[in-house]
Amino acid sequence: MTDPAAWPAIFEPLRFRNLEVKNRLVRSSISGRFDNYDGSGTQTRIDWDVKFARGGIGAVISSNTPVHPRGLIVPNYAHLDSDDKVPFWTELGKRVADAGAKYIVQLAFSGRQRDIPSVLYDKGLSSTDKPDPIHGFPCERMTKAQIDEVVDAFGQAARRAREAGLDGIEIHGCNGYLITQFLSPAINDRTDEYGGSLENRARFPLEVVRAMRKEIGDDFHLQFKISAIDDGKALFPWGKEGTTLEESIQVCKWLVEAGVDGLHISSGYVFPHPRNPAGKFPIADVIRSYDTMLSSGKNTFRNYLMFRTPPINKGFAWAWERRLRKLGVEGINLELARATKQAVDVPVLCAGGFQTASVIARAIENGSTDGVTMGRTLIANPDLPNLFAEGLDRAPQPCTYCNKCLINFVENPLGCYDESRYRSREEMIRHIMSVYEGAPLPAEVR
Repeated sequence: MTDPAAWPAIFEPLRFRNLEVKNRLVRSSISGRFDNYDGSGTQTRIDWDVKFARGGIGAVISSNTPVHPRGLIVPNYAHLDSDDKVPFWTELGKRVADAGAKYIVQLAFSGRQRDIPSVLYDKGLSSTDKPDPIHGFPCERMTKAQIDEVVDAFGQAARRAREAGLDGIEIHGCNGYLITQFLSPAINDRTDEYGGSLENRARFPLEVVRAMRKEIGDDFHLQFKISAIDDGKALFPWGKEGTTLEESIQVCKWLVEAGVDGLHISSGYVFPHPRNPAGKFPIADVIRSYDTMLSSGKNTFRNYLMFRTPPINKGFAWAWERRLRKLGVEGINLELARATKQAVDVPVLCAGGFQTASVIARAIENGSTDGVTMGRTLIANPDLPNLFAEGLDRAPQPCTYCNKCLINFVENPLGCYDESRYRSREEMIRHIMSVYEGAPLPAEVR
């Protein structure tokens, strides 16, 4: 039995200009490598997204969805880069709707930052020709023609999202991927009209928004996920701080003027970053999974040795967890969201380890945010919204923010790998593998 009076701030509908969501809880863009290498989708992807809809979430944001093969962040994620992909996304959106949630596809382009490289392209495209600072994957500085091509790819992917009957689009403009690479003065070293001043650095994302609006019209939901601050010294003390909150707020104002219906606030100019995902640094899991990346990137072998070598690895983990000790995890971005919300007239979502109903309700009631997005906490408890609806403040076995899920996904199915939350390892494995138990895809969408 659900309690309609439980946490009224959470279960009030969230209304955007072109979309209404039944509550204030949104699943963020999390997924495993569940699809085919060519970017075609699978039944496993559908089962993954549907299980969160069944758990009571108001809307599901897809995993990062490449608009072009050169822009994939991780292989084995479904693309929306060609018209033949539309039937799969139509089926996925229908299944999520049947389970009670709205479906928003997150359109993305990796740039120089890739979590796992692809055999398709050796170099990423970026605002710079300097390799990414973590793995050292190479990139090339985009020409104007390449910028135009990628802008058009975003526009065409948006058209396909509407043709698929989905409920909306989120532009992936955060956490170190291509749009961040243009917005951030810590990364963007261009001297043309796309570099230098804030107005120039914002030119590329604004062109993306306008290209999308040209294809989808003014009556289809479009939101933008942005890193409100770079916090460039959190990972590398010698790094540049990068984008400030004041700069991001100005960019958000421009985005709204260009046609964005909502904003989704995150932080950090690389991924992973101590603010995202805030929490522990699981050294043993990193060592076990990192062999997948050793063959690529000029820094990967250095990183592997660092992660394996005490006390260097323990020092790295200590430095990583400084933000956790200072700011906590749940609600880590609320001050950023509140400042943004005060400056714009569209709904604002906030990312940041949310899993406590009273914390979420208070954030909505005091005007810090209009809703929250949830990732790891839903991996741990996919039915968390239903538990809130029953009146619980937290799940009986809450997420521990160990971050083992986000490390294991490199090689293993995405799921909760914290054995302390289960009665046995066997129970944990059953929970992880349950996503593979769905019915086969209809022939027409394979």
